Amino acid sequence: MISCLAVGLGGFAGSVLRYLIGLVPLRPQSGFPAKTFLINILGSFAIGLIAAAAAKNKDLNPNLILFLKVGICGGFTTFSSLAMETSDLLKAGAAPTAVLYAVLSMAAGVLAVMAAQMIVH
Repeated sequence: MISCLAVGLGGFAGSVLRYLIGLVPLRPQSGFPAKTFLINILGSFAIGLIAAAAAKNKDLNPNLILFLKVGICGGFTTFSSLAMETSDLLKAGAAPTAVLYAVLSMAAGVLAVMAAQMIVH
């Protein structure tokens, strides 16, 4: 139960942080979604740091790792999980699977959004 609470509190914090960053008045002329891009890259960097620190220091509280990695990074962006899993596949020597996973995830995600938008419209 403590693990669920750690994830939930972290998810709350990550989601609120994402919302607050979304309020920053940044609107590039190009239309490039800079805030979302930055959120995704920051989340990927954060989950990489957390995972590396957890692997290096086995004494870290597992609930703290859940709070940071699954909670905050998960609430902040799910892209961080995709990046981490792709990195893990590459480190494991599964480059074709890593590329397939990354490309299919992006393509399927975009297609799912388009499909949902078509259903609603």
